[in-house]
Amino acid sequence: MKRAPRIGIALGSGSARGWAHIGVLRALAREGIEPQIISGCSVGAFVGAVAAAGDLDKLGTWVETLGWQRVVGLLDMGLRGGLIKGDKLIAFFERNFVDRDFTALARSFACVATDLQSGHEIWLREGSVSAAVRASIALPGLMAPIWQDGRLLVDGGLVNPVPVSLARAMGADIVIAVDLNSDVVGAAWRNRTPAEPTPASSWSKKLLARFGRNGHDDVETQPEETTSLPSMLTVMHSSISIMSVRIARSRLAGEPADVLISPRLAQLGLMDYHRGAEAIAEGEAAVELALPAIRHALER
Repeated sequence: MKRAPRIGIALGSGSARGWAHIGVLRALAREGIEPQIISGCSVGAFVGAVAAAGDLDKLGTWVETLGWQRVVGLLDMGLRGGLIKGDKLIAFFERNFVDRDFTALARSFACVATDLQSGHEIWLREGSVSAAVRASIALPGLMAPIWQDGRLLVDGGLVNPVPVSLARAMGADIVIAVDLNSDVVGAAWRNRTPAEPTPASSWSKKLLARFGRNGHDDVETQPEETTSLPSMLTVMHSSISIMSVRIARSRLAGEPADVLISPRLAQLGLMDYHRGAEAIAEGEAAVELALPAIRHALER
């Protein structure tokens, strides 16, 4: 008898846009499609670990009720390695979702990180799940890197934003990939005049009001002729988007998925974690559009 194909899903990086992965997994489950193998990068590692542990519904409920005040409450600002230390976020993750060994997960899971010293792609498949996720989400400049087994690890999106290759190495016969960044390059400047604030400006002001000097954005103290400059988060967001898109296109060209799902998420900024319901809905909609291709791939 012919063995049923093992389905894998590769959940890509994308910061706050990553909540769309919840919608993708929900919509696939409604169609009776349950990937046995999950690979993740950055926020895809976060969602993928929770899904592999069987707690996706719990995460979805939390995300859909998440306000920006609660997001800010999970951020512990630091001066070394990144704006955010990440300790509070991972402590919350361990307390509420995944605090176990990889071998204890209900489904096969692995995630990608980058060795900051060598530039090598690191596949994390053993030991503590939460430690692996913490390494995979360490976005350079935003979250501090983490030492693990003698290596200084940062976000896997630097080397493999949509880890199809990892899913195949784990034994997947069919890989469904989710790319969160297909339409985001230049999004912050679309339909905007030079004098208008960019979408991330409000978030940077909220963060600075919470943690900054006297609650004032640096832009507000600059001469009048420079006030049209984008916020720090807008520059970071746009730079990361360009990098992620270029790397993902290159990797996917050489290591194509059987089906590529691309939610439309350009309207969401780097730190818009409080817009989870919107991201989830976009993930579900993207699966609906991709269903013919998914069914064709599964029937081959």
